[in-house]
Amino acid sequence: TEPCGDGWSYDRSVFTSTIITEWDLVCSSRGLKQLAQSLYMAGVLVGGLFGGLSDRFGRRSVLTWCYLQMAAMGTCSSFAPTFSVYCLFRFLTGMAFSGIVLNSVSLSLEWMPTHMRALVGTFMGYCYTAGQFLLAGVAFVVPDWRQLQLVVSLPFFGFFLYSWWLTESARWLVMVGRSHQALRELQKVARINGKKEEGDKLDIETLKSHMEKEMTSSKTRHTVVDLVRTPVLRRISFCLCFVWFSTSFAYYGLAMDLQNFEFNIYVIQLIFGAVDIPAKLVSILTITYVGRRFTQAAALILAGLAILGNVLVPRDLRTLRTALAVFGKGCLAASFNCVFLYTGELYPTVIRQTGMGMANTMSRLGSIMAPLVKMAGELFPALPFVIYGAAPVVSGLVAAFLPETRNVALPETVEEVEGRW
Repeated sequence: TEPCGDGWSYDRSVFTSTIITEWDLVCSSRGLKQLAQSLYMAGVLVGGLFGGLSDRFGRRSVLTWCYLQMAAMGTCSSFAPTFSVYCLFRFLTGMAFSGIVLNSVSLSLEWMPTHMRALVGTFMGYCYTAGQFLLAGVAFVVPDWRQLQLVVSLPFFGFFLYSWWLTESARWLVMVGRSHQALRELQKVARINGKKEEGDKLDIETLKSHMEKEMTSSKTRHTVVDLVRTPVLRRISFCLCFVWFSTSFAYYGLAMDLQNFEFNIYVIQLIFGAVDIPAKLVSILTITYVGRRFTQAAALILAGLAILGNVLVPRDLRTLRTALAVFGKGCLAASFNCVFLYTGELYPTVIRQTGMGMANTMSRLGSIMAPLVKMAGELFPALPFVIYGAAPVVSGLVAAFLPETRNVALPETVEEVEGRW
């Protein structure tokens, strides 16, 4: 925009309409444009509650609700009459997004055999990458923010409808004492997989004999305190909190500097999406054949070094700065790919979603802290990026204290975690 003393005019060469042009979020109101994003992140933070709720009401049920909330609130955002109403809908959309991520990961993990978990986790990560590509294309075709918001929200009504055909986690059903329903779900999946005879051989007695220890544990009421009540889980929780916080913190710190690379916004979106393809391919290979712990630590340390390296590169070396930023973003994508899987494998079934919810909370705190640290650049321009780079390096070292879960069955109880690691 032009200086406020003479009024203002907007550059509409990229987007014909944005929330800034809609509500004149410039001059004395310029801080409000960050408020909308902060409130969305706050919604994602609060949405961590859906993790605990799914331990009580089920993975599929909560996931279905979150799809509906995402669709409805996103659609309402596109018709918001005022900025305040828009912020409210964005907050509720953020909550739904958090619930979708948490429950889709846990539901997938709890149905997958051990040797397939890394592959499925990476496939879900590539779906996120595909979304980045698709968003760039849709935004290019639909440059009006209201229409764009509507276009990206309506598909969730379809996701809501098909989610009714998803099967509830048999592990969770057994843990809450619904063994008969768990048996029906297992037989249904067996038929889908062409293993009807094996499914028909299952009965309640067989199921209970295999899950006796887990069913006994499920009679104990579990809370968030269980994440830190015992020594091994306390170590796991503290390490994962740091890993989640620093990964998100560095990611958003890097993202906020995109405008300084002086590239077309659509090109940057495509480049930052494209780097996920090789990054996640490398991560699944190291996750599968080397291990989760090494992958997590290496991805974080390399990402931090790339960000720190950019501090030393002159601003006129635009290509080198962009290359380091893209490499750092790829490493952070690999870190996210690993930590989603790793977290689900480290926590036992009885508190898995509670642990995922706590991890999501720390991730959102990192994304909220990133813009606040950015303000430190007014004192010393390089300081924010020194902090953005140092955090993942330190957390990469912290990740070395996590147990390895490669080729290890999912733990079901707190006692199993304590005895195993």
